[in-house]
Amino acid sequence: MEIERKFLIEKLPDMEPVKVIHIEQGYISTDPVIRIRAQKVGEQESYVLTVKGGGMIKRIEYELDLTQKQFEGLKDKCVGQVIVKTRYKYPLENGLMAEVDVFEGAKAGLVLAEVEFPDEKTMSLFEKPDWFGEDVSRDIRYHNSYMSLEGNR
Repeated sequence: MEIERKFLIEKLPDMEPVKVIHIEQGYISTDPVIRIRAQKVGEQESYVLTVKGGGMIKRIEYELDLTQKQFEGLKDKCVGQVIVKTRYKYPLENGLMAEVDVFEGAKAGLVLAEVEFPDEKTMSLFEKPDWFGEDVSRDIRYHNSYMSLEGNR
């Protein structure tokens, strides 16, 4: 089960991220969401296929590791645009992590933070840091699967 909220970010925080990940992801389907993703941290690369259930904040999520060859083969099956972004991970209070995505290409200039929660109680007690902007968790326009199709609508 994935429980997460999304926030717009105007300016990155004045701290060093604990991790930087380069991401390329596409969608085989947006309903249901079936996503493929390549992630690169330094020289280390990984590939994953993710299936997500319905919902805006809380939904079921399944992941399956892929090889680079499988990822490349599935990339041709994607609908819409492939999303490219750099993710910066920043620690938050109570052991939480902000995953801040800085988008490239058609979405250049967009910066979103996602925070995953271990349970609904932790989410309900969460107080966003000062550098977080508007909560867009329930706004479909900020879901990557929706954004991948925007140029095709």
